Amino acid sequence: MLDIRALRQDGEAIKTALAKRGFSLDLEAFAALDARRKQADVRSQELQAERKKASKQIGQLVQSGMDVDQAKAQVAESLKTIDAELDQEVARAKAIQDEIREFLMGIPNVPQDVVPAGDDEDDNVEVRTWGEPKTFDFEPKDHVDIGEALGQGALDFERAAKLSGARFAVMTGGLARLHRALVDFMLDVHTTEHGYQEVYVPYLVGPEALRGTGQLPKFAEDLFKMEGERELYLIPTAEVPVTNLAADEIIDADQMPRRYTCHTPCFRSEAGSHGKDTRGMIRQHQFEKVELVQLVRPQESDEALEALTGHAETILQKLGLPYRVVILCGGDLGFSASKTYDIEVWLPSQKRYREISSCSNFQDYQARRMQARWRNPETGKPELVHTLNGSGLAVGRTLVAILENYQNEDGSVTVPEALRPYMRGLERLQ
Repeated sequence: MLDIRALRQDGEAIKTALAKRGFSLDLEAFAALDARRKQADVRSQELQAERKKASKQIGQLVQSGMDVDQAKAQVAESLKTIDAELDQEVARAKAIQDEIREFLMGIPNVPQDVVPAGDDEDDNVEVRTWGEPKTFDFEPKDHVDIGEALGQGALDFERAAKLSGARFAVMTGGLARLHRALVDFMLDVHTTEHGYQEVYVPYLVGPEALRGTGQLPKFAEDLFKMEGERELYLIPTAEVPVTNLAADEIIDADQMPRRYTCHTPCFRSEAGSHGKDTRGMIRQHQFEKVELVQLVRPQESDEALEALTGHAETILQKLGLPYRVVILCGGDLGFSASKTYDIEVWLPSQKRYREISSCSNFQDYQARRMQARWRNPETGKPELVHTLNGSGLAVGRTLVAILENYQNEDGSVTVPEALRPYMRGLERLQ
């Protein structure tokens, strides 16, 4: 959520910046709401002053010789009228504040100056590449054909559809073990080499947690909402519960920065993606991720984003998977992000790079929603933290990349060396 003071002072500059991402900020609507709020506040203050003045009249009437009960009765009618109007003004002020909050909730984050202009993913700018796409001396298959041929159907979409419908998968045997090995491998690297603390979190969260990280109210249709006595949602990403660990907290300076890594399933309805990536595991309703979350001092967030992105890249490098990093243009930037790097892994069957991780700096946008703060030792006062997150990595898409990049002509798949200790030394899926 943006700082309301910044909107009041620099509204035009913010409007110009948001135009880079294709968002039209209605400053007139904001000014009208703010004026109504101010009017309600002023009237409430006037009524409180009138009430105070009326209360003093009791003493003045008594001093003039009037009986105390008579004086109270005479003033009571005035106080009753004032109190009734004051209650109305307080209620009106609260309703307007709620309107302003909803208005602010609908405004995306302001892109940083370094974010390139552009309308969609075609306008993203390549930052760097790593590794060379492998040249095969046979026609490479896609992960669906490879997986279905392994172990008499190690990757099975038909049985998954029988259970749950489209966009789900069943994995068995060595392929299921490889999927699990990837999770353990990623968590080990991030905890032992990159300094993250592993956490386990609930897979169901309430609406306030989703508001805190920006999924609500904007993206309600992308969520799976549970039916029951409580309003709960399946998490679309571990970013939601992990980042919200700091909600309504003030973190001591000596506990900053905080780095968390977490493995969870993720659940997304994929609203608006009909017809996109319907084949295979690229876009599923249920998938696994190892998430990276950082809470840092504001002056450290730009550097932290570079480090976090590098941590995710390390996984691909250790697995020997070619990839590239792009900086997202304004039109492709996520709702809550101020700057994002996408890491895209090479898929031989598609002859293109596909997203496997998004690493974002949200600055104080999420923290303001959550009231996640740290105590600045120089001032002794609480200040908003900056939050960052990224996939380190999306497990299913990493599995897809391994199947395709490590496939052999006989249909087998070589297990990357980094994963063999997690596969009890197994070198190949037959």
